Amino acid sequence: MIPRIQTMLKVTETIPFLGRKFNCWSAAIACKHRKNYLRSYPVTLVSTNGSSINISYSEPKRIVVLPLNLELLTDEERKIILQKRMPKKKVTIIKDDDMDDFDEERYLHLAKR
Repeated sequence: MIPRIQTMLKVTETIPFLGRKFNCWSAAIACKHRKNYLRSYPVTLVSTNGSSINISYSEPKRIVVLPLNLELLTDEERKIILQKRMPKKKVTIIKDDDMDDFDEERYLHLAKR
């Protein structure tokens, strides 16, 4: 039995190692296995159910929010979200000339400072 183990050792010594080379970058869990990688920033990712995790992102942002799936929401929630997405109406200012009794010189001392 001993000669058989020695022959197996010789076979494994002659076959080159085909696996990944381990270095300081591959020692961490869930690490990027690249020689050159861009600068990444710590960012909080918020999912649709409200849970949050910390990830590394290419842009310096505080929070990245995943979009909601409108098909899973109730009718009331869907209407509220769609109303928030609609463009807001512009407010038109109507000049009122009825304020003839306004005295500008009462407030002139505040502007001189």
